[in-house]
Amino acid sequence: MTFIMEYSDLILEGLWITVSLLIISFIFGFILSIFVALSRLSHYKIIALPAFIFTSVIRGTPLLVQIYIYYYGLGEVFAKMPGIRSSFLWPYLRDGYWYVAFALIVSTAAYWGEVIRGGLLAVPKGEIEAARAFGMSAFKILIRVRLPRAIYILTPTLAGETILLLKSTALASTIAIMDLLGAAQRFRSITLEVYQPLLTVAAIYLLITLLIEHLFKRVENRIPTRG
Repeated sequence: MTFIMEYSDLILEGLWITVSLLIISFIFGFILSIFVALSRLSHYKIIALPAFIFTSVIRGTPLLVQIYIYYYGLGEVFAKMPGIRSSFLWPYLRDGYWYVAFALIVSTAAYWGEVIRGGLLAVPKGEIEAARAFGMSAFKILIRVRLPRAIYILTPTLAGETILLLKSTALASTIAIMDLLGAAQRFRSITLEVYQPLLTVAAIYLLITLLIEHLFKRVENRIPTRG
C-alpha cells in the first residue's frame, strides 16, 4: 500500500480526469440522445434521415478512430486557422481532453439515442391514450409520461451503457491524457512495476462500476411508474 500513498497525487489526478470525462459525456450525451431518439421517430424524413445517418456512422466506426480524427484531424485544422491561436478558444482546442470529451458525447448520443428510441416505442399505448384523455399536449405526454416511462424501462440498460462509457474513457490515454490508465502507465514507467499499477487502476474502475450500479438502482426505485 505504500506505493499508493507515494503516488497518490498521480492516481487522484487520473481519477479526476476519468470521472470528469464520465460526468461530462453522460450529461451532454444523454441530453443529445433524447433529441436523436425523437428525430429517429419523426414522421418527417428530412429530420429522421440525418439522425439515421448520424447513428449509423458513429456506431459503425470505432471510437478510437473517431478520437484520432477529432484530435489529429480537427486539431490540425484548427491550429492552421488564422487568428485561432490568439483567441480564447485556443486553450480548449489545443487540449486533447476536450476532443476525447467531444468524441464520448457524440458516441453516447448515437448509442443511447437508439436505446431511448426503443424505450419510447415500448411505452404501452394505453398509458399514452390515458394521458391524451386528460387533455395533455404531445409535449406534456412526452415529458410526463413517455420519457419517464421509457427511462424506467431502460434503467438496467442505461446502467450497462454507463459502465461501458466508463470503460471507454480509458481511450483518453491513447492521446497522452492523464486518466486512470494514463496514470498507471506513468507509474509503470517510473517504477518499472507492471502489475501493481494495473491492479490498482482495475480496483478503482471496479469501485466506480459498483457505484454506478448502486446509483441506477436507486433511480429505478424512485421513478413512480412501476406497474
